[in-house]
Amino acid sequence: MTEVTDVVDLFIKLLSAKSITPDDAGLMEFIESYLDNFEATRIDKNGVKNLFLTKKFDDGEHLCFAGHVDVVPEGDGWSSSAFVPKIHNGKIYARGAQDMKSGLAAFLYASKNIDKFNGRVSILLTSDEEGDAHFGTKIVLEYLKEINLLPDYAIVAEPTCENIFGDAIKIGRRGSNNGIVKLFGKQGHAAYPAKSKNVINLVSTILPKIAGKNLDNGDEFFEPSQFVITDIRAGMEVTNVTPGLLKLMFNVRNSTATTPDDIKSFVDKNFEGLDYELEFKPSAKPFMTNPESKVVEVMRKSIKKVCKIDTKLSTAGGTSDARFFGEYGVDTVEFGVINDTIHAPNERTSISEVEALKNVFKRVLEEF
Repeated sequence: MTEVTDVVDLFIKLLSAKSITPDDAGLMEFIESYLDNFEATRIDKNGVKNLFLTKKFDDGEHLCFAGHVDVVPEGDGWSSSAFVPKIHNGKIYARGAQDMKSGLAAFLYASKNIDKFNGRVSILLTSDEEGDAHFGTKIVLEYLKEINLLPDYAIVAEPTCENIFGDAIKIGRRGSNNGIVKLFGKQGHAAYPAKSKNVINLVSTILPKIAGKNLDNGDEFFEPSQFVITDIRAGMEVTNVTPGLLKLMFNVRNSTATTPDDIKSFVDKNFEGLDYELEFKPSAKPFMTNPESKVVEVMRKSIKKVCKIDTKLSTAGGTSDARFFGEYGVDTVEFGVINDTIHAPNERTSISEVEALKNVFKRVLEEF
């Protein structure tokens, strides 16, 4: 194994692997070797690589660090190679620098270098977080439940900070629900509108009632669940034919106050009396960790000691693998570097943030 002497060396090693979903590019084997003082279990399935590492220090609580080794494709617009890390003005440029190999390097290094802990420390890694996520964290947690080794608490090292390092952690996530409404009418000649049933006319009276409407009022931690229309299409791009079929696509990022059944009922109510079909697929459930949970309090305290700032509690953003822990009732927080270049060309983070993140995780392990 290549010698890794500090967290930046480890970070660069991870960034150099072209681990585009679901390829781990050899990282699981490397990490297993790096943390050779942990017990390792591989749970690979359908081309997805998963690794669970654990070490019992005492009979206390079980804290799990979780994350993913996979990254999205590099795309266009890079000023240098996306998988050859470049250091410039204190920043490291590479795909995955923010999302989330910085977090991965920080908790791997902190975990390797702990001497004692009041309980069990584990690490859960997958190569399929950026993809469908059907055979990643989800199946590892199923396995841990089977062997009675689900953690009491989890920390997912996704990038969470907004303006300065340490300013935000996530204690929950909204769910995500996708739908397609197919509205049927009767195609006809534009010169004889009475002989057709124009679906654009039909939907025009519905749109003001659904577009951008809030399905709940939100609360202290969640924004309102909004009905967001993402696409509408009908017709044949000609001027003399009225369309007989319209497709409307939507997404709802729902809080814990709105259920998938509520969303379906909202659609049914507004399209009542019309000939339509609804294809509906909830893809992620919302979850919320109690702000007074031990893992939240220890994380905030550790950030305060390292960064000298008070961190806010957030549920903003898209989905992450933290949702799978939430389904098992595991108190989960997310904390990582600033997230302003995730999935973008020239993705980058600062060396100082990676060092600070490592120190926060080290403090968490000491304080827990």
